[in-house]
Amino acid sequence: MASQPVDIVPRLSVVVPVKNEADNVAPLLAEIEAACAAHGPFEVIYVDDGSTDATAAVLAEQAATRPWLRRLSHDRSCGQSAAIRSGALAARAAILVTIDGDGQNDPAFIPALVRALDAGGSAIALAAGQRVGRKDTGFKRLQSRIANAVRKTVLKDGTRDTGCGLKAVRREVYLRLPYFDALHRFVPALVRREGYDVVLVDVVDRPRLTGQSKYGFFDRLWVGIVDLAGVWWLINRRRMPPQVRELG
Repeated sequence: MASQPVDIVPRLSVVVPVKNEADNVAPLLAEIEAACAAHGPFEVIYVDDGSTDATAAVLAEQAATRPWLRRLSHDRSCGQSAAIRSGALAARAAILVTIDGDGQNDPAFIPALVRALDAGGSAIALAAGQRVGRKDTGFKRLQSRIANAVRKTVLKDGTRDTGCGLKAVRREVYLRLPYFDALHRFVPALVRREGYDVVLVDVVDRPRLTGQSKYGFFDRLWVGIVDLAGVWWLINRRRMPPQVRELG
């Protein structure tokens, strides 16, 4: 596929957080390139969150032939939310697309997310993927169903699946969200907190390309409860932002 000039401001910035996903980099990059090519200039920002495998070397190899590929590296593992935020801060496009680096999110759905965001106008700040046909184990699907049901009841965010990494969001709005670890699981609720609407797009789940999940049940349970309480507090302490105009 033809390269694009690197000095053109991209329309999309695709942020991919990764940790020890060396075998998934090349196939996922090819799919992202195919999905984004029709949307004009784009950039892909891989954020290596302290990998100890060959992820960095594979990314360097891929960058040699893809001028739109940018590479960021954390000196230590700081988590998925930190990696996404690093990518968002570095991004040059007005629209951020986030996608997990393990291949479970299919990049073919990126155009649908961007179209949904565009169609909503300025009132819509987030097009969030919600997975159908989950390919996780039965126990992990049960975990997600319980967690999502509790979250919907507490936060009333109108979303049945905030765990899907595939999202398109207006960068200026994303950077206004209060940052904390695990922010990526609460983006719809916090975007609504800022006074914007969210549109939901069904995306078909698939198995990760290679490797194993980095998440377990017990290492997320208690942290998730604390995060949920914190986000509930943030939402309930927020007043509707005023419309500001300069008078002279």
